[in-house]
Amino acid sequence: MSTIRGQRVGFGATYGLEPFAPARLADDARRAEALGYDLFCLSDHLNTGHPTLETWTALTWAAAATERIEVMTNVLGLPYRHPAVTAKMAETLDRLSGGRLVLGLGTGGYDREFSAFGLAERTPGQKVAALGEALEIVRGLWREPDVSFSGDHFHLDGARIEPRPPHHIPIWLGSYGPRALRLTGRTADGWIPSLTRLSLDEAVAMRDTVLNAARAAGRDPDEITCAANIVVAFGTPDPPPPAEITGGAEAIAERVTAIVEAGFTFVNAMFRDAEARERFAIEVIPLVRQATAR
Repeated sequence: MSTIRGQRVGFGATYGLEPFAPARLADDARRAEALGYDLFCLSDHLNTGHPTLETWTALTWAAAATERIEVMTNVLGLPYRHPAVTAKMAETLDRLSGGRLVLGLGTGGYDREFSAFGLAERTPGQKVAALGEALEIVRGLWREPDVSFSGDHFHLDGARIEPRPPHHIPIWLGSYGPRALRLTGRTADGWIPSLTRLSLDEAVAMRDTVLNAARAAGRDPDEITCAANIVVAFGTPDPPPPAEITGGAEAIAERVTAIVEAGFTFVNAMFRDAEARERFAIEVIPLVRQATAR
């Protein structure tokens, strides 16, 4: 059963920014585990102009190659897979991995990815409604012997999966708009925005929306993991890449510490090469842990 929850400070490695090298995936997952990362993540972009891996298949491969590190979809684009199918996929991967799955879900932010595949095209409001329905379906199938559901976007008639999960599988949402943030606070186990898309100040304001919605729903906001996706590059390029955290180990640690102290207690980092992933684990994470231990 996943141990990543609440306000525990942790670190993940999101794989995929490096050059396409599927033969290295299992070795990279094992190395992330050996380096002490808590989470190994893969993003979900299938319709692209550059080589990618299908997320769920690749994440299963990574889970089979490791023993301790948890694995996460960061995050699944909802239109790609029916939520009832996702529920069964998640039950299977969580069971086969010994309870190491964190299920990341999102509405799907890049419409062209889905329209190109002939999949559902939704307005922003419809996206949030569909995500809410998907959460009901996934958790219903995990809990109940059979589920019937009639929504605006999905329909089930006596659906069932066996076996059902023996424990709670955490669901983190990658959400940004006010309605989606409130849905996150009411229903999700975690929230995972990307700081490549917004400033830390903007993320803090969104976090307040999530936590206020949790309180209004009678939930303990401290049970929600507030995570953040970042991109890290060692060195001082001129000009610095937009939205990336750059510099030496101490400068990067200072930036990451500020993120943690702002309330994002779990940090998922993406790197352009394996060397940066190594250096972050060896040089940066200990500095952040030391700075935030108080």
